[in-house]
Parts: sequence; structure tokens; C-alpha cells
Amino acid sequence: MGRILVGTASWTDKTLLASGWYPPGAKTAEERLRYYATRFPLVEVDATYYALPAERTAALWSERTPAGFTFNVKAFSLLTGHPTQRAKFPKDLRDEVPDKRNVYLKDVPDEVAAQVWGRFLGALGPLHEAGKLGLLLFQFPVWFPAGRRNREYILSVKERCAPLRICVEFRNATWMDDEHREETLGFLSDHDLPYVGVDMPQGHPSSIPPVLAATSDAAVVRFHGHSDRWNSRDIYERFAYLYGEDEMRAWAERIEELAARIETTYVIFNNCCADHSQRNAERLAELFEERRA
Repeated sequence: MGRILVGTASWTDKTLLASGWYPPGAKTAEERLRYYATRFPLVEVDATYYALPAERTAALWSERTPAGFTFNVKAFSLLTGHPTQRAKFPKDLRDEVPDKRNVYLKDVPDEVAAQVWGRFLGALGPLHEAGKLGLLLFQFPVWFPAGRRNREYILSVKERCAPLRICVEFRNATWMDDEHREETLGFLSDHDLPYVGVDMPQGHPSSIPPVLAATSDAAVVRFHGHSDRWNSRDIYERFAYLYGEDEMRAWAERIEELAARIETTYVIFNNCCADHSQRNAERLAELFEERRA
């Protein structure tokens, strides 16, 4: 059985802070991260999707967590083909970016894209050097379908990020439909790319079936919940879901079957509304302990 690391997406969500999960004495960013790291061995940094990280910030994350703690980091939106607000570019690059609210990678000059890549990866140096950087999460959008051109882009991302490791999450159903699933998983396996299995509402354009797959020596499982407001513009309505005991037990069994085939399984709860993700992550970790007893 390989390692199973369980954690949550983010530790600073405003509804989490209001939920009472943190003790009263944890009032600063430093105190909250230090406390979080006493409860979980893993966290996913999602703030890096919305803005490029700073190297000093990554150094502080490393300093505030114990040896062996792991950060998975979500890739900056521009790098995964998502719209990116012009205001989120570093000030010295904005004059080179089209003067509109949202831009895409195709809109950006090659030299600016290279700068963005360099700054995103360079900022993570302190985590990598400390042995605390897990995987870089590349979550591709619903308009990123299965096909040769997009497979080539994924390979270019892997090459650009090396020696840092990426994992791949899809939001376009063609990658995992009956026609393409075997090809998709074969492609990932051939190129040693960890697949991100997701649990999420079904029946939407972005829905991916809850498939777990060992395509590398590592794998990721992300829990998005099953809110009936998945299409809401309110992010807290989208992720307002608390998994029940029967669901947790069923997933514990499935994840252990996956972990038996690989070295490391990263489990992330992204049902970030109040303390839902923390409660579910804690319970799943307890179930793994109970099953080992």
C-alpha cells in the first residue's frame, strides 16, 4: 500500500474562517497555516490559479510547516487556457497584454507568456528545495477537448515544468467518454502523467465521471461535492456539499484499491464551504486508520 495523503483545497477561505474550525488564538495567516499543518499532511494552494505567486510567500509557507508537509499547487489560469484578468498580470507586463478585461494565452505575446511561465515556476522554488512541493495541478477547461493538439500542449506543459511534476484534471467530457477513455489513460500512462480523478455533479458540460486511474507512480483524487447548484455563480453554492458517512466509506475502499498500485495518492477535498472540506478530510483520514487497525 502506497502513501495516502489527505488534505483540503485552501486553508484561508472566508467561510472556513467564519465556521469556527480554527481555534480562537489562530488569528493570523501564519498561525492558521501552522495549525492546519497539525491536522493534515497536505494542502492544495488554489490562490495561484487567480494570481501569480511570490517567491517570498512560498518561502513563508515552507517555514511555517513541518518537515514532510506537502503543498500541491494549482496552475495559474492563463497557463491552462482559462480567461485571466488583465489586472492579475504583473504590473511590468500589463502594457504588453491586450487592453481588455480578460485575456487568454493565445492573446499574449510569446515573450510575455514565457515571463509568466518563468515567474510561476520560479516562485515555487522554496517549496521544491525544501522537499515540500507535491504536484502542480493543471485543470483544463470545458473548451479543451480530447485531441492531438491538446495532447501536444499537455506534453509541452510537462516539459516546461520539469523537474517539477504536473498532474492533469479534465473538465471536457470527451477525454473520459466511452470513445476516448482508453486512449486518454493510455496517453497519460505512456508519458508518466498522474491523472486527477474527480467526484463531481454529473449531467453538466464540465462533468467527468468518477474514474480513478493509476497512470503514474502518483495519482490525485479531488472531491467537488454534489451540490444541486453546480451552475451557480456563487462559488459557495457550487461547493456547498457535505459528504455523508456511507459515501466516505465507499470512497475509502476505492482509494485504497488505487493506492495499492502506486506510491502516493493525494486526496483533496474541494467542497470548500464553511468547514465541510475539513470535516470530510478528517473523517476520511480516520477511516483509513480504522481500516488499517
